[in-house]
Amino acid sequence: MVGINSEFMALRVVQVNFKARNEIALGNFWARALEWEISSEAPGVMNIEPPNFTWPEPTALSIDVVRVPDPQTVAYRAHLDLATTSLEHQAKLIERLVSLGATHVDIGQCDVPWAVMSDPEGNLFCVLEPRAIYKDTGPIAAVVVHCQKPQTLGKFWDQATDWSLIESDTDFVSLRSAAGVGPYLEFLRADAPIRSTGRMHLDLKPYAGNDQAAEVARLIGLGAREIDLGQGQVSWVCMSDPEGNDFCVLVAG
Repeated sequence: MVGINSEFMALRVVQVNFKARNEIALGNFWARALEWEISSEAPGVMNIEPPNFTWPEPTALSIDVVRVPDPQTVAYRAHLDLATTSLEHQAKLIERLVSLGATHVDIGQCDVPWAVMSDPEGNLFCVLEPRAIYKDTGPIAAVVVHCQKPQTLGKFWDQATDWSLIESDTDFVSLRSAAGVGPYLEFLRADAPIRSTGRMHLDLKPYAGNDQAAEVARLIGLGAREIDLGQGQVSWVCMSDPEGNDFCVLVAG
């Protein structure tokens, strides 16, 4: 991991968070889909991580599946892309995912080499054909966010986190951990504004010695805002980026 001191203001991208009606069923799906381990830190929460993983570290984004009373209707503001190593691997993974409860989805993608699918609660994801760029990401190739201004959001997330800008143009921006490991964070231009919120978001964590409140203030200065999702008194801060994508800032550590 890249070293950092408390004078450096930045946040680690540490996990993907799914809101779920049934956290046990959805958590088990993703654990089996990724061939990761599953545990529970609290009632209503399922934690999915690679075997022998020390959280948090940049080699992977772990997944938290959290039960909420009435999760929003699924919106395709963000989704996961899964990596494969060969066409045979892609075909076998798709077959296995279907056996676990995933379904094929037609969103007008026409004839493409990747498979568009949804998990048992309707969250969209893609199983990619083998691509050299994702050969060392692990099973999650990228978190993909559909947006209106990829370069604007890329700049925000580049400044908000300790991840580095890898590629940037009008239609597509990608970032990755400065350590050069793990999945990518990608911003893809959408044809129309996405006004609804999704059920998947990223959780960010300050480094030990950094102050959560100071980081929140810094993010507001970059164009983020605090939001009230009915979370009540919690240790994390719910926020949205300049295009309204939700994320949470956890306590430092």
